[in-house]
This record gives sequence, C-alpha cells and structure tokens, in this order.
Amino acid sequence: MSDKKPDQPVLLVERDAEDGFVTLTLNRPEKMNALNLELLDALDAAVKEAGRDPEIKALIITGAERAFCTGFDLVSDDYELDTEGWRADMSANCAYLRTIWGADIPVIAAVNGYALGAGLELMACCDLAIASHDAKMGEPEVRHVSGPPSLMLPWTVPIRHVRWLMYTGDMIDGPEAERIHLVNRSVPAEDLTAEAQKLARKLARMPTPAIKFAKASINHYQETAGLTSSWLYNVEAIATLHSSEQGRKWMRLLKEKPLKEFLDIREGPFRELD
Repeated sequence: MSDKKPDQPVLLVERDAEDGFVTLTLNRPEKMNALNLELLDALDAAVKEAGRDPEIKALIITGAERAFCTGFDLVSDDYELDTEGWRADMSANCAYLRTIWGADIPVIAAVNGYALGAGLELMACCDLAIASHDAKMGEPEVRHVSGPPSLMLPWTVPIRHVRWLMYTGDMIDGPEAERIHLVNRSVPAEDLTAEAQKLARKLARMPTPAIKFAKASINHYQETAGLTSSWLYNVEAIATLHSSEQGRKWMRLLKEKPLKEFLDIREGPFRELD
C-alpha cells in the first residue's frame, strides 16, 4: 500500500542543506513510479531549472518506495497509433530523456527496486548510477512487441549484454548490473541513499568547470560517434514496429485487458525459462 497522499506532487525536490546538490524523487509509488506526461514534464523542468542555478552542482534521481521507475505508464487509450503518431510519441520521449543526458551538471541515478523499459533508459541517460543489490533492471517490453525509446544501452554497456537484455526481456539484479558495467556500483539497499549522497557531495565539491567541460567533451564524443543518429533511427524502427500487425495486436490487447491480465499473458511463455 502506498503512503503517497493525493495532493502530493509527482516529483519531490529536496535540496541538500550542506552541499550544492538536489535529489529528485519520482513520486508515483502507487504506479511503481511509471512515467506519465505530468511526471515527465515535472522531471524535465526540474533538471533544466537545476542546470540554470549556479548553486546546484549535481543531481540525484531516484524513486519513491519499491521502484526507481517501471517505464511508461501502460494505462492509456492511445496505443493504436499509425507510424506518424508513434514517430511523434517516440520523438517526444527522446527529448525528455535527452534533457537528462545533456544536463550541464552531473546526474546520478540511485536505483532502488525496479528500473524497467523507459525507466532503465532514464537510468542509462544519467552520468553515473548506483543500484541496490536487490534492484531489478531490464527491457521486458520486447515481450509485447515494443522497444526502448532512446536506445541508450549500446552507449552504456558492451554490445553482447545489450543484445541479451533487448532480445530476451530478462531482468538482472544490482551485482550483475555492476558486473556488466550497466551501473557503477551495487550496494546493500540500506546503504543506497547514503552512497548516492556521498557521491553527490564529492561531485558538488569538485571545481565546477572541470566537470562541466569534461561532460561536454564526453557527450561530444558520443555525438560524433553517432548517438543522435542512432536515437533517430531507433525512433523510426520502433514506430514501424508498433504500427506493424503484431505491434497493433499487442497494443490493442493492452487497451482491452487489465494491466495484470495483460502482463500474465505476456509473461506466460517465459515462466519456465526465466
């Protein structure tokens, strides 16, 4: 049962009293912090505002209660789109994630619980990531003929691991994510907040221009290596996938069935294999 009150904001913003960093907490625990337009807009605005404030030197993004973020909110009536509709939808999602990737200040993901689909992409768009040992990360949407919005994984981990995650929909825990370099570090759940804050304090005390221009150079490397081109190609690929015959079938099922029943149907063929 969630402790979130109806009048609470979907994004909690907490400024540290000692050092120049801010913690942004995705606050839709009743939805496992799934992303809807309200939360995406709030996160986008908060990251941009932090980047404009000279007193803020680092950001932590985490999730309330049992999840970091379980991806996009699947409760919607707008799934049977044509290719142009999906192209617009995917492009907008990429723009939100690019705000995080392109922030002038370093962004740390503190991954508590589930980070799935777009939630995993959000994590991958952060500069650094610390996960709890019991976190669960993956791209399960491939099992209902979908795919990630930003295609950030190939820019984060070796391609063999990218293929495994994106072909199988398997979930991995914190230690395995650290082993394949999906996160920088895996820690016990009770230490996650302290470890993320310790890292944020270290970054906040670094000379600001040093990190700013190091990040600019690293992002430029990714740009010149083709990051934007790969994201744009992925938008076209997923838009085509979603509007295909099988894509429309699964999107129609998502619209017609309660979410729990939909997930039971999706996961059925894999229960004895996972």
